[in-house]
Amino acid sequence: MSRDLTQLELLRELEPVVAANVDRHVATAKEWCPHDFVPWDEGRNFAAMGGEDWTPEQSRLSEVARVAMITNLLTEDNLPSYHRVIAENFSQDNAWGYWVGRWTAEENRHSIAMRDYLVCTRAVDPVALENDRMVHMTRGVHTPPGFGGVCDQVAYVTFQELATRVSHRSTGRVCDEPIADRLLQRIAADENLHMMFYRNVAGAAFDIAPDQTIESVTLIVKYFAMPGTGMPNWRRNGVLMVKHGIYDLRQHLDEVVMPVLRIWNVFDRTDFTARGERSREELAAYIEKLGRDVIRFEEQRERILAREAARVG
Repeated sequence: MSRDLTQLELLRELEPVVAANVDRHVATAKEWCPHDFVPWDEGRNFAAMGGEDWTPEQSRLSEVARVAMITNLLTEDNLPSYHRVIAENFSQDNAWGYWVGRWTAEENRHSIAMRDYLVCTRAVDPVALENDRMVHMTRGVHTPPGFGGVCDQVAYVTFQELATRVSHRSTGRVCDEPIADRLLQRIAADENLHMMFYRNVAGAAFDIAPDQTIESVTLIVKYFAMPGTGMPNWRRNGVLMVKHGIYDLRQHLDEVVMPVLRIWNVFDRTDFTARGERSREELAAYIEKLGRDVIRFEEQRERILAREAARVG
């Protein structure tokens, strides 16, 4: 029977993998500046500086695009909480510590660029946006009971970074505005590189501690929640985004969960003990259920959209 590694042992065993992937990331990542993605010539003063305050007709974005942009931005805004969580679960020494800092600095660009774009183009109400930011950041993000440790965290951020990438790309398309689309493509490219870093580290964790890692992956997949959960208007905005395909159950299964599980070779590995096999069976049963849920969800969404179209017609 295999022995569980302590968190310190896992950190130490994974450190060379982290170092190698830090080098790969730095060599691959594209440096960019938020100000290069903002049409500054569209900006003008608000009332406090002698100009005009925001009114709804100033926005060129649809309601769906506005909701998606606000949700994505508020998600990025909670970076201090995310930094705290990964700093608590990882090490702040050696390659681990460098990655924590580098990842935080790169993620911070996203909120800077998105906010500057939205305020400069008057795409959203800046007062409401600031009020929601205050509420969301004050609440912060807290690790649910039963979650924690290196394996849980690298598994979660692997899925979360990929899910965020999908959400940003979908949002860029519904904005129907070339500058917003280019900005969100740039942000999505960052998220994809971050996902690859975490996915590689989690893949190494499978080789070092297969039973521990499959248990973490099963836990995270079953209880996954986007990091923006709990922000103001989360339920209403989430429903609107799901209905219009910004990030829905089909995308979650087909574009996030399954591709990652395939890369990790989860269902073909031969290094689990009986304990790991039980967890893999639990994961397989959940994936099967999720597939059935996707079909029901899509049928329900089609009925809702058909009724809405009939009312408009």
